[in-house]
Amino acid sequence: MARHGGGRGWYGKVVGAALGVMLLATGASVWTAQAGDTDDAPPKASAPGKGAAAKPVSAAIAHASEQGKRGVNITIDDGPDLKWTPQMLDLLRQYGAKATFCMVGTQAQAHPDLVKKVVAAGHRLCDHSVSHNTAMDKDSQAYQSKQILDAERMITKASGGVRPMYYRAPGGAFTPYSRKLAASRGMRPLGWNVDTKDFERPGTDAIVATVQRELPNGPTLLFHDAGGDRTQTVEALRRLLPWLKAQGYTFGFPVR
Repeated sequence: MARHGGGRGWYGKVVGAALGVMLLATGASVWTAQAGDTDDAPPKASAPGKGAAAKPVSAAIAHASEQGKRGVNITIDDGPDLKWTPQMLDLLRQYGAKATFCMVGTQAQAHPDLVKKVVAAGHRLCDHSVSHNTAMDKDSQAYQSKQILDAERMITKASGGVRPMYYRAPGGAFTPYSRKLAASRGMRPLGWNVDTKDFERPGTDAIVATVQRELPNGPTLLFHDAGGDRTQTVEALRRLLPWLKAQGYTFGFPVR
């Protein structure tokens, strides 16, 4: 599976300080969003909210929808962004759709009002690391811990105390360690089934066609609301949301 962006990502480098978070007996091999453990086991934890971390959830990468076989999960990465996130929130509200917003820690910290709007609209939060380093699986466990836990704190603070329910590794750069660490914090590792490639700006028609062609692969769709001009993504959602409803799909959230 192709990774999004390259190197340390468009958010820049963050130096991984040594952080003795917890001893997790894992290796360092890559577990992408499309490989390794999936959601064969049922979810184990209740949804986290304000306060302390919830009980650990499954460390398997989630793809399925809580709405079952006719459910579809809209997931939106890399924001929030002052220009594009409000437009996507308006479209989601117009079509009665819910989404999972996978937020970069620095973006959430910079735009807390937007994070609160996402929560107030009934959408879910997802930890997408501090700096969007798509090669973080090659870094130390201390670095991975800092990226995940610092972003969790940033997002939780920005939201007013609502904790992220999922963790999505940038570019699918999961490791067994990062999956188990996220799960221990009540965040289910989150994959995807349909990569719209909207970050490449292939054209609205191409984004729409990708979803319509690949939706049989599974219900979790990947879009972006930051990292560049997202006009094509907005227009694709404007066409896809009513189309999905007309096909009998229900908008939901990934399993936990």
